[in-house]
Amino acid sequence: MDIRKFVYEHYKHFNAGELARCAESLQGFLGQGGRLMVTLAGAMSTAEIGRSLAPAIREQRVHAICCTGANLEEDLFSLIGRPDYEAVHEWREMSADDDAVLRDKGMNRVTDVAIPEATVRAVEKSLMELWEEAEAVGDSRFPHEYLYDLLLHDEMEFGSNPEFSWLMAAADANLPIFTPGWEDSTLGSLLAARVLDCTLKGSGIVKSGLQAMQALADWYREDDSPTGILQVGGGIAGDFAISVVPMLRQDAKMDVPFWSWFAQISESRPSYGGYSGAPPNEKISWGKLDVDTPRFVIESDATIVLPLLLSALE
Repeated sequence: MDIRKFVYEHYKHFNAGELARCAESLQGFLGQGGRLMVTLAGAMSTAEIGRSLAPAIREQRVHAICCTGANLEEDLFSLIGRPDYEAVHEWREMSADDDAVLRDKGMNRVTDVAIPEATVRAVEKSLMELWEEAEAVGDSRFPHEYLYDLLLHDEMEFGSNPEFSWLMAAADANLPIFTPGWEDSTLGSLLAARVLDCTLKGSGIVKSGLQAMQALADWYREDDSPTGILQVGGGIAGDFAISVVPMLRQDAKMDVPFWSWFAQISESRPSYGGYSGAPPNEKISWGKLDVDTPRFVIESDATIVLPLLLSALE
């Protein structure tokens, strides 16, 4: 039994039933020519979501991505240095001293896996060359465009299978990527440090969040196809992406449609007031969705749900 049949056969009720209904609706939406943006929050790249997201990109089921800077860079870190990552199976029993041991070994823990600092520095070396070249010629690009350049034109050695990298699949497809708040990432901090120590003259070599919103607005309007959004988690990646519609409709006074399809995978609750737990109906009041927009909320672990959902589309 393939995954799609398994989901439809066994997932009938509660969050499982919502997953099956969401998969069926998304299959129909894409089948009718809809465009899908996937937003990524949390540590999805370190969780190796590329194993299911990369095939979806190659099969043209995903048409744009909005992600945090961490998700953007951590897929690259994984592609280069995954064999040197350290598994932390007993992470629930970790003490402060245990984490200090990892720190002293140059390992950065993300729940049950630790990323080597050496991998970050290897990326920094290659990226610095691009940043210096960009500064010399007065160039300015989005964060993902520099990473695309590294993947497609630099002779980097990969430590894991590129087939499992969603960033490599996106680079091959020249997929639009929007990365709000990139300055919060490890590579963003590296750029800030190089400006601080005067290695680079300024941060203008990387385009700003305002420019990212303008690029997102252009992408949203460039195609008449209905456009949907699959929000994994929430946070800045989800809110930045979905907010392009009220910006265009209410602030720019442009006649654009609401998002035509919406689903959210999240473990957050509305009662805490955070965006990650905000239900779809709340988004209607903000002018992001309409009353008749298909809406799904799957309250579960995205590292479990998203691979099932994407695989059920096959």
